[in-house]
Amino acid sequence: MNFIITMITWGMSLMSSSYTNNTEPIETVIYRGLDRSVSQTIQMAKKLENEVDKLPRTIENGKLKTINCFCWCSGFFPGELWYLCEYTRNPQIKKYAKLYTARLEKVQYVTGHHDVGFMLYCSYGNGFRLTANKKYKKILEQGARSLSTRYNPTIKAIRSWDFGSWQFPVIIDNMMNLELLTWAGKETGDKTFYNIATDHANTTMNNHFREDYSSYHVVSYDTITGLAERKQTFQGSADESAWARGQAWALYGYTMMARETGDKSYLEQAKKVASFVMDHPNMPVDKVPYWDFDAPEIPNTPRDASSAAIMASALIELSQIDKSADSDKYLSYAKEQIRSLTSPNYLAEEGTNCNFILKHSTGHFRGNSEIDVPICYADYYYIEALMRLYKLLGLNNEDK
Repeated sequence: MNFIITMITWGMSLMSSSYTNNTEPIETVIYRGLDRSVSQTIQMAKKLENEVDKLPRTIENGKLKTINCFCWCSGFFPGELWYLCEYTRNPQIKKYAKLYTARLEKVQYVTGHHDVGFMLYCSYGNGFRLTANKKYKKILEQGARSLSTRYNPTIKAIRSWDFGSWQFPVIIDNMMNLELLTWAGKETGDKTFYNIATDHANTTMNNHFREDYSSYHVVSYDTITGLAERKQTFQGSADESAWARGQAWALYGYTMMARETGDKSYLEQAKKVASFVMDHPNMPVDKVPYWDFDAPEIPNTPRDASSAAIMASALIELSQIDKSADSDKYLSYAKEQIRSLTSPNYLAEEGTNCNFILKHSTGHFRGNSEIDVPICYADYYYIEALMRLYKLLGLNNEDK
């Protein structure tokens, strides 16, 4: 079975590597991606409308796999709906955005893991940004308090997992949860939230990165000394390999922290991570990475469209924060990734793919989980990247 998967993905790899259409106006690409996202997402929303507390995650054994609000992926589909509501101003999409966001209300009290930022800021955060709903604000503030309970002042970081043999594991993904804390610091005036976010970002910057600015997935800390005691890449090909989505989280996380704080050290870190991924010799021609930059089976191994979507969204923002001569190359690279993701190789045809938007993501290859399938967070960051380009270029849905 694995051999069949490998051969299929190898064929897809060769096909997508040859795809280039830089003559098509980027505006056309953006509208095609957003309009396809609208049609797919509305169909998904309709399908699960009466399925209480269910949200889409992926395809398993050819069928839609759903989750409840306590899965770390729960905030992405509501977030998609809010972005598409912003794009279309469609009351039906707004209705669905409210419906699916409400399914996450209990998450505000979750203290058992670090993903509260993913879960609430993508959903309620986008909802509050667009509606100024006071209830959404209260839920976000409570979520930030819940997330803060996982902070350790000795280590100066937020604990990621409560399983495994690690003393105090911190994963690179955790950078993505800090935006909820920086937001809460500004909204409430309580600097504790901001300080936790910057402490975590600094600890991660000091311990997660190799000399080439690739990132480990997991760093475990000694709870007495606060020092790093083990460094691993749990979801990557090997401990010293560069797991693609981990690099994407790092790029996005430090770009976001540069925007939120104005701290030049975060901007420099983001730029160095960007150089690592953009210049990597194993990055395919279409700029949709293999699931791990160092996977020994390259090129006969699956891609990860989710990593490309996260990278593209981050690079668009980095191009606007960075005022150096590198700015244009970040934006150009992101546009190429968007062109690839919006090509037939990755963008699902309407009504297919169980109504997910993108094909060919990889969740946990080593765990034989979610290999070469659509995944909800790929769709979320793809739409976010499209919307960032849409706004940057001053496009108007009514004028297309």
